[in-house]
Amino acid sequence: MASPSRRLEGKVALITGGASGVGESTAKLFAEHGTKIVIADIQDQLGQAVCEAIGLSNSIYVHCDVSNEEDVSNAIDIAVATYGKLDIMFNNAATLDPYKKRVIDNEKTDCERVLSVNVAGSFWA
Repeated sequence: MASPSRRLEGKVALITGGASGVGESTAKLFAEHGTKIVIADIQDQLGQAVCEAIGLSNSIYVHCDVSNEEDVSNAIDIAVATYGKLDIMFNNAATLDPYKKRVIDNEKTDCERVLSVNVAGSFWA
């Protein structure tokens, strides 16, 4: 039985939205427990910085827009090609538009973008 501090030893996790916020914290925590990490995000510099903080021998960054099915498929393929498997898929990526005082100030494209990331993005994985 693995010790509690290394209970994810040998696992591989792909974390969408892993460059900041909850995704970043999860990536760092999983890495502490022995997980190899694939950060999938659109924030390239932040994603690379998280990998450097975790350790480049234990993590990689993949540019991935979860609203694009091909990007998600590519991130999964890279995870498997790099680490030989994928054990954990944490669909964490999300977006929120700036607050608008009047509902009529929202455009259809705003709603479509939020839905494509927050709803469809988790479906592609």
